[in-house]
Amino acid sequence: MSETIGFIGVGLMGHGMAKNIVEKGYALTVMGHKNRAPVEDLLTRGAKEAKTPKALAEASSIVFLCVTGSRQVEAVVRGPDGLAAGLKAGSIIVDCSTSDPTSTMALATELAGHGIILVDAPLSRTPKEAWEGMLDTMVGCTDEVFARLKPVLDTWAGRVIHIGGTGDGHRMKLLNNFVSMGYAALYAEALSLAQKVGITPQRFDSVVRGGRMDCGFYQTFMKYVLERDRDAHKFTLQNGLKDMTYLESMANDAGIANPMGNAVKNAFAVPVHTGHAQDYIPMLSDHVAARNGISLVDKK
Repeated sequence: MSETIGFIGVGLMGHGMAKNIVEKGYALTVMGHKNRAPVEDLLTRGAKEAKTPKALAEASSIVFLCVTGSRQVEAVVRGPDGLAAGLKAGSIIVDCSTSDPTSTMALATELAGHGIILVDAPLSRTPKEAWEGMLDTMVGCTDEVFARLKPVLDTWAGRVIHIGGTGDGHRMKLLNNFVSMGYAALYAEALSLAQKVGITPQRFDSVVRGGRMDCGFYQTFMKYVLERDRDAHKFTLQNGLKDMTYLESMANDAGIANPMGNAVKNAFAVPVHTGHAQDYIPMLSDHVAARNGISLVDKK
């Protein structure tokens, strides 16, 4: 295994991804994180730690980023202590974040001037699958680069889809999240309306579950609604809003009207801007219910 791997962003998803990379035989360097627990765990598994992106880059031929979005990606790539200052020509940066494709394309052009390749490989599924090495990823790059990356991607992904060229991974991820965040907004409003007309979440679920409208996203959403499992789907409302804002930017650049996307974005904007940014996606159901003067919690 000649590739040496760097990893920045060992949070909810990144911790499991990095764990699988090092446990499956790759030399791994991680960067310090405000939450030390994942870093310390990875060090016990054989990883090394770098203090700056540049230092991490100097030890790596492939660097994975799993951060919040484009602003954070740009921050770790640029500057005197950034990745670009430490990577050798021919090195690869793999952005696994959900990023703005406009930023991705600009950054790819900038890095190409240094001989550095930018690949977008955003993720689908949850931290549970990250830990198990069973994430989905949609990859934007050339065939040659994909062939080089595939063995490393296989350490933490169960489904690796080469979706197209640079930027297509992030474009597809925004479309994927548009569908999932749209489901969340629909479920939340439907559950409130059902409760208001006398149909409990339990009765609602008895019809949808196992039918044509059932899916994995519905099941994790309803695990919170029915069981109050706060960790059923650990993806914040703030991140949902960020992704829908990126979708709006993509639609604007493409010159397409996006009324449904804006409706979904606004469904998330209300709780985010009223103090609930760190609540998880299924909790949108409670916020919609509260605005309508009802509760989805079984009072029995």
